[in-house]
Amino acid sequence: MKVTPQEKSLLRELAKQYAELAALPIQKERYLRARDINDLKPRRPMVWLDEIPWHEMNINNELTLVCQDEAARHMEIFFRRTLYRWKHIQGDMVVEKTFNIPKSFTSTGMGVEVREHVLSNDDKNHIISHSYLDQLADMETVEALHMPVLTAHPETDKQRLAWANDILEGILPVRLQGYSVYHAPWDRIPRYRGVTQVLEDLAYEPEFTHAIIKKFTDGAQATFTQMENLGLFESDVSHLHCTPPYVSDFGTGAGHLTTEQPEPAPMKKVWFRAMAQLFTEVSPRMFEEFELDYVKPLMAQFGLVYYGCCEALDNKIQLLKTIPNLRKIGVSPWANAEVCAEQIGGNYVFAHKPNPAHVSGTFDEDATRKEITRIIKTCQANGCPYEFVIKDISTVTYKPQNLMDWAATVKDVINNYY
Repeated sequence: MKVTPQEKSLLRELAKQYAELAALPIQKERYLRARDINDLKPRRPMVWLDEIPWHEMNINNELTLVCQDEAARHMEIFFRRTLYRWKHIQGDMVVEKTFNIPKSFTSTGMGVEVREHVLSNDDKNHIISHSYLDQLADMETVEALHMPVLTAHPETDKQRLAWANDILEGILPVRLQGYSVYHAPWDRIPRYRGVTQVLEDLAYEPEFTHAIIKKFTDGAQATFTQMENLGLFESDVSHLHCTPPYVSDFGTGAGHLTTEQPEPAPMKKVWFRAMAQLFTEVSPRMFEEFELDYVKPLMAQFGLVYYGCCEALDNKIQLLKTIPNLRKIGVSPWANAEVCAEQIGGNYVFAHKPNPAHVSGTFDEDATRKEITRIIKTCQANGCPYEFVIKDISTVTYKPQNLMDWAATVKDVINNYY
């Protein structure tokens, strides 16, 4: 991690601009509003934009990197993207008062690796087409999978903290950040087995499918236990898979509006993020048998649960309600929003994912207005605390203005109701 005097000067200048934003009073207002929503208090909805195709967004070299050192480039990316988002696609983003460094650890994994063929029509875009080769072809292979062993690297953490503090001293506090949980075995398993094969297994090879998901569930349990023992979990994470994570339940005070170094958190003060996107295609009974029965014992060990991503959950919410610590439910563009809202009511956060297709080619203002208006009316009618989080934006066809227009349009629609 060798930074030239010119690079250090650049990073300090970017950090000063960042710190000015973090000090604005609006950050506290947005933090409290996001916290209230996660506390199930209906408020004006938060609007977040994430999973942005950054390779298509550069305007006037605002995202052009100068630093050559890898660590310096990561810091530069963070500052430039935050400043860019604030200027052009702000939504209700919260700029926190620290520069966060994730705690370092490694895992041995479970003894299986993805093998695949890929196709791409844009070498700058990491969203590509995958064809997976089967790595879990028989029971013997599944039984041979081993439990992961984690190793924390505190010396690496010390080095990274010292390096960042040297650059940002007097401008921005540096904070070592732990983790919440991201658990999506039905995103992982198809990458080792193949999507079509997994769907066929659910119908024709249930015993084999149970063996696979049990192995991956055991691997997750081993991982979470070790993470807790190694002090890798944290209550005050910056993001909860593209959504605001702030909540009162964990008793952590002002979260990232403070600059104090947090203590490692036990599982009971950590968010658990889960999904089974492949299971849009399966029945509620099969969802319960192959997903919920396995994930619920894991969830029970944690503080709060956010469930759902791109899968349509309108016919599975009654099953999700059996999760005692469920707090937030993802409502995808392919779900029936009215059916979801009727079941969610005021008991959970309605985390709506607006349709990214509306910004992918030519911005569709009419469709956006209708979608946002529909969700507002639906959530208000059913007493749902709710938020808008546009994500999975694989492309804007190199038209950054599409996302800018989307953000402005959504704000304009919301202003009609709040």
